[in-house]
Amino acid sequence: MKRADVRDLAGSVGLGAWAAFGVLTMNMVGNGKPLYGDEDLLSWSVAHRPDVAEVLARGLTATGTGVIPYVLAALAGIIAGRTLRRRAVAAALCLICLGAGQAARYGVMVLVARPRPDQTDWATHASGWAFPSGHTTTAALAAGLLVIAVWVRAPRGRTLLALVIGCWGALVGLTRVYLGVHWFTDVVGGWLFALGWLGLCLCAAAWWLPEGFITSRPDTDRKPTEDHAPQDPGRRGRSRPA
Repeated sequence: MKRADVRDLAGSVGLGAWAAFGVLTMNMVGNGKPLYGDEDLLSWSVAHRPDVAEVLARGLTATGTGVIPYVLAALAGIIAGRTLRRRAVAAALCLICLGAGQAARYGVMVLVARPRPDQTDWATHASGWAFPSGHTTTAALAAGLLVIAVWVRAPRGRTLLALVIGCWGALVGLTRVYLGVHWFTDVVGGWLFALGWLGLCLCAAAWWLPEGFITSRPDTDRKPTEDHAPQDPGRRGRSRPA
């Protein structure tokens, strides 16, 4: 895929995600009430919490915060780079993307100030406002960066790897609802925010970085010039007529 195609695709996907996120956010502003089946999903989660499932959900939700997402983001950069120097640069850019995305999400969360579900339904610790979900956004950003890197640099088995990584990112968000600390629309908001942010970052990368950073094509796609044009084997050894 050419760099221009990557830029156009990332921009289109990101714009669509931001539009949907904006519509959802407008429904949150000044309205802390549950939306779109939030109460039904929370009620189902509270009623279906066997001990084993709750422990597993707590363990999985813990991977959506702290050091693990940053390790995965750095790994994405290492996979994406071709050389040691490029791997270092790509890892740094992935970490910046994740950190800046978390900061932007926090700003939106404070502005919207949506309350969480009632604390009596919680099965784990949580803090701050609800929308968009922090664990969901962080895990989705880390998973998205890793999926992009795998898709670009691992032609064999990349579909299965991308599916596994994507499932992890999605399940972290769902555990927030299952454990009662978020409404489902908080999680949807986190997914949309992450998708929009990834689209923005990938579009910027496709615009500014060399070709080899974001596609599998080499950096130099020069056409043969007269000095570098291949010679006709039949002409080798022939002398020009006087």
